[in-house]
Amino acid sequence: MEPRAPGPGAKSSTIAGPRDILPGPGEAGPTARRLPGRVRASSPNSRFSGSEARARGGTRSEGALQDGGGGGGARGRRGGRSASGGGGAARSGAGAASGAGGGPPGEACETMSGALPLNINIHEPRWDQSTFIGRANHFFTVTDPRNILLTNEQLENARKIVHDYRQGIVPPGLTENELWRAKYVYDSAFHPDTGEKMVLIGRMSAQVPMNMTITGCMMTFYRTTPAVLFWQWINQSFNAVVNYTNRSGDAPLTVNELGTAYVSATTGAVATALGLNALTKHVSPLIGRFVPFAAVAAANCINIPLMRQRELRVGIPVTDANGKRLGESANAAQQAIAQVVISRILMAAPGMAIPPFIMNALEKKAFLKRFPWMSAPIQVGLVGFCLVFATPLCCALFPQKSSMSVTSLEAELQAQIREAHPDLRRVYFNKGL
Repeated sequence: MEPRAPGPGAKSSTIAGPRDILPGPGEAGPTARRLPGRVRASSPNSRFSGSEARARGGTRSEGALQDGGGGGGARGRRGGRSASGGGGAARSGAGAASGAGGGPPGEACETMSGALPLNINIHEPRWDQSTFIGRANHFFTVTDPRNILLTNEQLENARKIVHDYRQGIVPPGLTENELWRAKYVYDSAFHPDTGEKMVLIGRMSAQVPMNMTITGCMMTFYRTTPAVLFWQWINQSFNAVVNYTNRSGDAPLTVNELGTAYVSATTGAVATALGLNALTKHVSPLIGRFVPFAAVAAANCINIPLMRQRELRVGIPVTDANGKRLGESANAAQQAIAQVVISRILMAAPGMAIPPFIMNALEKKAFLKRFPWMSAPIQVGLVGFCLVFATPLCCALFPQKSSMSVTSLEAELQAQIREAHPDLRRVYFNKGL
């Protein structure tokens, strides 16, 4: 497609699309041609400075800044996304395009488009997982409640983008941000090991809406034995669905293990709640409001170890820094499970510790005395607000890829590692969620 040739001192009119590359009028240099997925220059030895790459007569691609690259390549930056080229070929990156070209004033220029590079590692999180901020950003995306509103068509489209990219197929016009968005949508709905679509309420994106509803009701209806039995049963049933949905592909839960953990956690939670209710009958009502939190903490201490009892028996895989598997360690499993229990308890703490103070004050006001039915919705809303932040932040407390010293492993495994890798000091493992 031929653009209009600009007059002297006038801005050049560009044609076609978001990835425009304009030559510098009046300058000698290679003439870029439009090629599918890449840009090729006729002269591999040309070099342009940043000022030469911009049009002297005012010609400039709107919103883009072009800089020359060494070795005949060019680097373009647009909207915060960049790509680079070299050796006469320009490679597109993150939705930007690059190229070089030039000619006398008024010479028609062509526009070019490039494909997303295939070296983006979407098997790992987008953010640095060695820092708390990086892990928090990751989990804010993973637990985003808006993902449960996505349609099956949107989920399948995300899966297709991810699978195609892993096979080296890039849809036209795909940007890096769109690729990462598809990756996180895919991860939020499909099991990482089996690839199956997970049950809706078992997905991480359902944690906030489900927990805020169940926890809010547990904290509203905690005074009678039937209410305690019902809501603790509902809570542990939900936990069982989440644990089964997010089970490991390497160490799948059997029906017996799942049933044992479910019954044990429910029994422990109910016994804790009823016992503390009996002890707090003659103390301040404010203290009684913390009974559900104590019950949830006790249930987590029972439920998670039982759900992962196979790991405590046979161990979990440990690797070196490069991911090479070194063996299985029960000691690593103990550390991983302890970290998860702490995270789960702290995750529940803000939503179950802050609202009781607020609700205790509100119930003394005329509003709730006049509309007592508003107590449950207000409680659910307060819990939800706390969980929106507590869930991802507490998941980020410990690195997903945890580590421990070789000297903390079992003696037999230590001997194997020292024989094969005498200089290795730390091993790594996936702690789970």
